[in-house]
Amino acid sequence: MAIDWTAERTNALIALWNEGLSTAEIGRRLGVTKNAVVGKVHRLGLPKRQSPISVKPAPKPKRDVKKSSVRMEALRPGMCCWPEGEPGTDEFHFCGQQSVPGKPYCEEHCARAYVKSSRDSRSSKAA
Repeated sequence: MAIDWTAERTNALIALWNEGLSTAEIGRRLGVTKNAVVGKVHRLGLPKRQSPISVKPAPKPKRDVKKSSVRMEALRPGMCCWPEGEPGTDEFHFCGQQSVPGKPYCEEHCARAYVKSSRDSRSSKAA
């Protein structure tokens, strides 16, 4: 079904677009579909707007540097020796959490350090 975009309807679309209404709301007010609004906005060359859908990244768990960090001289067997910070600065330290048995790092840092290569997964699929 073709939509008749009269001058009145087009002007209303532009005004509603400039107000910042969603395409769905503009469609409801004009009696057309959201996709009809999107198509007309594109053909008119109206300025693009930021998507109303915001994807917020999951917050990274903050680790307390004072609690779980150690200097080189305090590092002992069984402690995670993942380096953090810039070597040669006062902030440089090691993780210091309990390491995974048989590994030099804690569970969190093992997950970062030991990543299976895609080559390994391809060879196991071929077998």
